Amino acid sequence: MSGEEESIEQVAAARQERLRALKAAQDLLSAPENESIEQADDMVDANDEENNLNMKFRNYLPHDKQLQEGKLAAPVLPKFEDPVAILPVPEEKKEDPFVNIAPKKPNWDLRRDVQKKLDKLEKRTQKAMFQLMEQQENERQSVEDGRNSD
Repeated sequence: MSGEEESIEQVAAARQERLRALKAAQDLLSAPENESIEQADDMVDANDEENNLNMKFRNYLPHDKQLQEGKLAAPVLPKFEDPVAILPVPEEKKEDPFVNIAPKKPNWDLRRDVQKKLDKLEKRTQKAMFQLMEQQENERQSVEDGRNSD
């Protein structure tokens, strides 16, 4: 078992070295020639730092003091301004009741003056209609009695 573990570790280490070499070669191709030598040295240092993981904690405070250094500050949210609360409350206009004395309907005074006469006419109209109905009923009965007596 220990032989297999050592071989797996050796394969992993060899793979990491190849990946580092490929990354360095890719950086050399993309960088200008003057800076290529300096960056190659920096790459070796960067590879060593990759082995030491920098962990950043946003919502968790670890118990280990070394990891507490990686705690990020809480994000500052922008202040929300409510557009409805910003608008001032419109003041209700209190009108003087004596300023607007004009009637709602222009013929209210005519109706007021003529209302008694209209009431009298309504009563008389109802009486006249009742009398006409009685007369028609009497005529019908007389016609029916005339037919029945024949």
